[in-house]
Amino acid sequence: MRNSREAKLLILGLNAYHGDSSACIVADGSLIAAAEEERFRRIKHWAGFPSEAVRYCLKEAAVSITDLDHIAVNRNPAANIFRKATFALHKPPSLNLLRDRVHNATRVRDIKSTLAEKFDIDPRNLKAKVRHVEHHLAHLSSAFFVSPFDRAAIVSVDGFGDFVGAMWGTGQGGKIKIADRVFFPHSLGLFYLGFTQFLGFPKYGDEYKVMGLAAYGQPAYLDRMQQLVNLNSNGKFELNLDYFSHHSRNVTMTWENGEPQMAPVYSQSMQRLLGPPRQRDDAISTNHKDIAASMQAMYEKAFFHLLDHISTNTKLPVLCLAGGCAMNSVANGKIFDNIPFTDIYIQPAAGDAGGAIGAAYYLWHQILNQPRSFVLEKPYLGPEFTDRDIKQVLENHRMEFENQCCRIEKFQDSHLLCQVTAKHIADGKVVGWFQGRMEWGPRALGNRSIVCDPRRADMKDILNLKIKRRESFRPFAPSIHLEAVNEYFEIGYPDPFMLKVYKIRPQKRAVIPAVTHVDGTGRLQTVRKQDNPLYWQLIEEFRRLTGVPVVLNTSFNENEPIVCTPKEALDCFLRTKMDVLILGNFLLERI
Repeated sequence: MRNSREAKLLILGLNAYHGDSSACIVADGSLIAAAEEERFRRIKHWAGFPSEAVRYCLKEAAVSITDLDHIAVNRNPAANIFRKATFALHKPPSLNLLRDRVHNATRVRDIKSTLAEKFDIDPRNLKAKVRHVEHHLAHLSSAFFVSPFDRAAIVSVDGFGDFVGAMWGTGQGGKIKIADRVFFPHSLGLFYLGFTQFLGFPKYGDEYKVMGLAAYGQPAYLDRMQQLVNLNSNGKFELNLDYFSHHSRNVTMTWENGEPQMAPVYSQSMQRLLGPPRQRDDAISTNHKDIAASMQAMYEKAFFHLLDHISTNTKLPVLCLAGGCAMNSVANGKIFDNIPFTDIYIQPAAGDAGGAIGAAYYLWHQILNQPRSFVLEKPYLGPEFTDRDIKQVLENHRMEFENQCCRIEKFQDSHLLCQVTAKHIADGKVVGWFQGRMEWGPRALGNRSIVCDPRRADMKDILNLKIKRRESFRPFAPSIHLEAVNEYFEIGYPDPFMLKVYKIRPQKRAVIPAVTHVDGTGRLQTVRKQDNPLYWQLIEEFRRLTGVPVVLNTSFNENEPIVCTPKEALDCFLRTKMDVLILGNFLLERI
């Protein structure tokens, strides 16, 4: 562990009082640790102050709260204040909504007092200066400043933050320059959210479900969708607000100490246009699938309209993308086909959680004028646990897994561990794989993963029956050796963070049916040996057994945040029908 007390400057980055609350710590420009609060609180998308993530980051950096030099927050209540005031004059908010927003803004401004309270210290002992970074500036910074590129077009597309729905510009060296914005209430994120709710998926963050559902439908309603989004000549977009209610006085939002919640943002006009909304437990009809496909097609049309404008005006071949909409991996996978960019970088926590590192790096480069030296190539920035930690958990719970007829074995050799695990996968077993540091971002990328055989057409059903208990239309992802991507995918561009969907080559779809979506695509994760040697070796051992350098990878969880600790991994194993659990060098198998 690096002792960051020796560093010249320490920055704590925060996404606080918003969905996917998170923290990171940057020491002399290097990202030491980053994690989402949900992993510690065990509540998906947890919103509030990320105190447990802060504790972890400080521990990983071996510093105390009083050692910090700066605290960077990815919200600035003072940003775009004139726009906010003008909007409020035309659309006065309800007293309840106004009170909630003032309270949220006050908590964001009072970060230092909250830190002192959470860590039980006198606020006067906190020497750190608090810097507030506008929400989309933080997104853009999170995309560009940790990318491998010295110059790029930079784009943030989101729901909204600090009264902005999208922002774009250019980055060069240690500076970013803003070209333009789309202001609230116009937002592609809110457009997507409205249809996510309309289709009966009310939980915060459910947009990815609709993205998966869209592949099953046809864009039969695209002409109607074009009534909802107007594309302007300057690359911008505007929502037809008759069909939405998020700008009205009565839409409530909950962003503190729990799961975020938003009231429906679609209006009665949406129902008149498309019929009654689906209720959560209703069967999914062909009509629902077509609405999802049409909405995804309209989103892509507006998204590419914006990107084309930016590409034309900047003439830059590189794109750095962030914001919640940057998690739309289906659209991301079509960028090369529609826009003349040759390189794309999206960091693994592109949504609001990533604003923590964006705020920290905006401060480090844009304000403090420090040169760039760090590239985020690997997502493994969370907690890790020793074999001693794992052994203690297993000893404390030995009776529980022995009651379920589980045998335990420890391997001294990691190569042999990968061989044995690969054999279990090839035999059709469902394997929990818990190794090293937890991933940063919403994807399991080989350290907190459930791993299975992609060759089995029935594996999706097996996973849903045994563990995931989720909608049958949602796809599972392939993890593939980087060197084999061109053999299996029509586009061979690397994606270590599982944020792009590409077409699988027709001749390979029958080879890996469990990770081939209904439209012939896969949301790939490319795996390099230098990034994750153990996971790469596991895939290599599977390749030696089967000839296929691909495994099915899904998140290690069961309708909860991805597991963080060995205890959580063991609990998930015991309460589901998982066949094998690998915890570090320990193997548990049901017999």
